[in-house]
Formats: sequence, structure tokens, C-alpha cells
Amino acid sequence: MSQDAKPAPVMATEAWEDGLSDLLHSTFNTADTTAILKRETFRGQAFATTAADAFHPVIAWLRDTQNFDYLVDLTAVDHPSDPLCFELVAILYSFASNRRIRIKTFFDAESKPASLTNLYEAANWLEREVFDMFGIQFEGHPNLKRILMPDDWQGHPLLKERSIVDMDQDWVQKHLGIESGQ
Repeated sequence: MSQDAKPAPVMATEAWEDGLSDLLHSTFNTADTTAILKRETFRGQAFATTAADAFHPVIAWLRDTQNFDYLVDLTAVDHPSDPLCFELVAILYSFASNRRIRIKTFFDAESKPASLTNLYEAANWLEREVFDMFGIQFEGHPNLKRILMPDDWQGHPLLKERSIVDMDQDWVQKHLGIESGQ
């Protein structure tokens, strides 16, 4: 970092406190289990962080009991220096209440989160994109294969382990006959 560069500001969240937040907490957190790890808002956008094994059940509960009938997006973030290196984020929307919520979880590179395709048809392509870009395997996905990158592409472009300029050299040379795609 140069002398003039400033570190990125930390996202200043606030506690998410309302009826849905309380119901989510009381439904999934018991004396024996802590499934909901955090409930926060940022600029009016509610999100809950779940234990990895609670991600699918929490989303199913939101769909089935709270009318979150639309999976807006499913994406991931790579945190290569953390033991729980992947963050998975689902954005849900309820048409009935005109409300959006984000459900997040963290897991290690060896874990395979449960597919959401049994809950939302849209999860099929969204999980394929996350697989293609990050290499995350979804347990129970009906057809997990590349969707954006060529089938013979090596690696996953949004992993921070190496530069995309570095990872595409073989493919570009083989298919385009040039030294670099950059």
C-alpha cells in the first residue's frame, strides 16, 4: 500500500431488530444450537449470517413460512487467507411483503453446501455460475457444469489465488493462437 493509500472503510452495520429478525432467531437458535450467528442491517438492507449447515434450512423456512418466493441472486466471495475461505450469499425477495433479505454463510474449501435447486428453479443457473467462477461444489445439484467459461478452461476466475491474466494463458494460446488475451 502506498503512503497516500487509505485502508478500505469497514462496513458499519447495525443490529437488525424487527419481528422477522426475532422470529428467525427464536426459530433457529435453541439451547443446543446456534444456527443464526448474526442479524444486521446496512443502509436498511437486512441480512443474517448462518452456520454453514443451517444455510439451506433457513432459506427453506423463509420460503415456506415467510413467503420469500423469489431467489434474486446467489453469489460467493473468496477470502483466501481465512480458514472459512468462502462466503455464500443468497438474496431473497418476498412479493407479498415487498421485502428483500440476504442470507450469508461461511465455509471451508472442502465443504459442499446443499443445493438450493429443490427450493428455487433459478438456483440451477446461479449455482452453476458460482461453481464456474469459484469452484464451489453444490451437493445435490442436478447438472453442475460450467456456464460462463469454456468447458476446457482451467481454474476458476474469481478465486484470488492467482491472476486471471496468468490463468488464461494456455487456453488463449490453444484456442486463439496468440500469446495473451490481455
